[in-house]
Amino acid sequence: MSILRKQFLQYVGQTSPSPLMIEVSKASGVFFYTPEGKRYFDLISGVSVSNVGHSNRCVIDAVKSQVDDYMHVMVYGEMVQKPQVEYAKAIVSELPASLESVYFINSGSEAVEVALKLSKRYTNRTELVSFKNAYHGSTQGSLSVLGGDEQKSGFRPLLPDVRQLRYNNIDDLKYITDRTAGVIVEPIQGEAGVVLPDSGYLQSLRDRCTSVGALLIFDEIQSGFGRCGSLFATLREGVTPDVLCLAKALGGGMPLGAVVSSNEILHSFTNNPVLGHITTFGGHPVCCAAGNAAFKYIKDNNLVENANIMGALFERLLTGKRHIVEIRRAGLLLGVELGSSEKLFKLMELFVARGILSDWFLFCDTAFRISPPLTISESEVIECVEIIDDCLSSL
Repeated sequence: MSILRKQFLQYVGQTSPSPLMIEVSKASGVFFYTPEGKRYFDLISGVSVSNVGHSNRCVIDAVKSQVDDYMHVMVYGEMVQKPQVEYAKAIVSELPASLESVYFINSGSEAVEVALKLSKRYTNRTELVSFKNAYHGSTQGSLSVLGGDEQKSGFRPLLPDVRQLRYNNIDDLKYITDRTAGVIVEPIQGEAGVVLPDSGYLQSLRDRCTSVGALLIFDEIQSGFGRCGSLFATLREGVTPDVLCLAKALGGGMPLGAVVSSNEILHSFTNNPVLGHITTFGGHPVCCAAGNAAFKYIKDNNLVENANIMGALFERLLTGKRHIVEIRRAGLLLGVELGSSEKLFKLMELFVARGILSDWFLFCDTAFRISPPLTISESEVIECVEIIDDCLSSL
């Protein structure tokens, strides 16, 4: 074991008893490399962060340029900073008219926290509704609306007055009532193993929230920025939420989160009390510059179209391969179902040995994830599938 790997275990806080321990020396495009020169296909993209590919020159240049001008100057919301303004304008220009204002923060979990607080403040209600097998983060508020009990059990008590419904179950919508402040939902459930909404389901959810006066919150932290085959899933599904949570690819590889809503709803944070949500580093100018460059790159280089084409190519080439029983896909986010956790865990070992980084889903340990950078090429997909096929044949 290298000295750096030993120091990693000694000095860096761990999230599990068995980290991958792959040492990264550089990354480019859809690959990253170890100091020994081993190449890995990145089929995770930092969990849909690196949508424009690793070491994207446009993003790097934007970071360098902004660093030369200034970095942090004051807590968020007090100073007029060009990177924040320009990026907010770019985002809302691609969204429905009611999603007109961006509140920048630091991360996806914080975006969820802000959305939950906002729904309570705006409606003066207390009940929050979420869905089983939904992932929304790991801070206490976001954990409260997460859709799995195992992840919550060691941290109770969490937020009170939270109700969970079954995703894609129309009958459960009756539990959204005039007590409900906000309903948070992933329009495409990611950690459930890429579960898509049934036809008309999200519109029924939208109608129910409207009828009882609850805010509808879309968590697009994983599905946004071209990942699902449209810039945002709200555009793909044709349903507009009251609040949109963004992060991951939002920062182009830098840490950044955001909540997008109407000026009226976001104005709730300015009074009773003032500073309803505050953040020191939210909307950091370097992160906003990086994110804006990445967003522009996605649009200028037709990465949404490429996500659909390459996602469909993965699906076509993998369909019928040994051990694969189902493929669920939205753009370039695929859940490849094996139907067996034993097979899945063995396959992950084979992948690492052969130079592929993938993983399973938090609420689905029988399927593996394919979500590479949206820049992946046809030849790279073909090469990757050949390796996957070899690994499947070795199970």
